[in-house]
Parts: sequence; C-alpha cells; structure tokens
Amino acid sequence: MTTILYREITSDGQHTEIIEEFSQLDLKKFAEACGQSPEWVLQLLEYDILPNRPDNRIHQFFGDDVSRARRAYRLQRDFDASFTAVAMMLDLIEEVQKLRREVKHLHLTDPVQTTQH
Repeated sequence: MTTILYREITSDGQHTEIIEEFSQLDLKKFAEACGQSPEWVLQLLEYDILPNRPDNRIHQFFGDDVSRARRAYRLQRDFDASFTAVAMMLDLIEEVQKLRREVKHLHLTDPVQTTQH
C-alpha cells in the first residue's frame, strides 16, 4: 500500500498528515488535503482529471487521488493551463511513464541486450 504524505503549513508551524492510498475522504477533507476549494475539486471530476465514480460515491475520494489532484494543480499553476489542457497533460505524462516502464522491463528481460554489453 502506498502512503501519501502532504504537508500543511499553519500559523503555529508545520503539520504533516499521512493519508493512506485507500483512505476514504469526503469532498471537504479531500479539498483540504489538496489545498484547494471543493468547487475546484468538482472541476477535476467534470473534466475527468480524477477517475470516474458511481453516482452514489461521487464525493468519495481516496488517498491516491490526492497526488493526482496536486499534480493537476501544479500543471495548472505553472503553465496557466485550462482544465482541458491539464487533463491532456496528465494523460500524456502517464503514457510516457508507462512506456518507460515497458522499455525498462524489456531491457531487464532481453537476453540479447545483457549478453552484448
């Protein structure tokens, strides 16, 4: 299980909260974990930046959603990107990461590569 850390800076110092990957968060707690408003989080759902959920669990979030939402915010902030652009950038980043894992796996399992070095 992946553990996701996020740091909240308060007026009296720093506070670190740990959210496990499968921890369930409601909309308000999730927005707080992301450092954003609930309205912003709803935009992530509208633009499919966060995974689709059944209607009865539309406002139920998990710890692993925090890292994707925070990454979306950084892309939006750094590139002044729209939600549509952020969704596309995240999809492209994930595709590149997947391809890199596949290439790494091929290099590790290909006997021709290991004997030629």
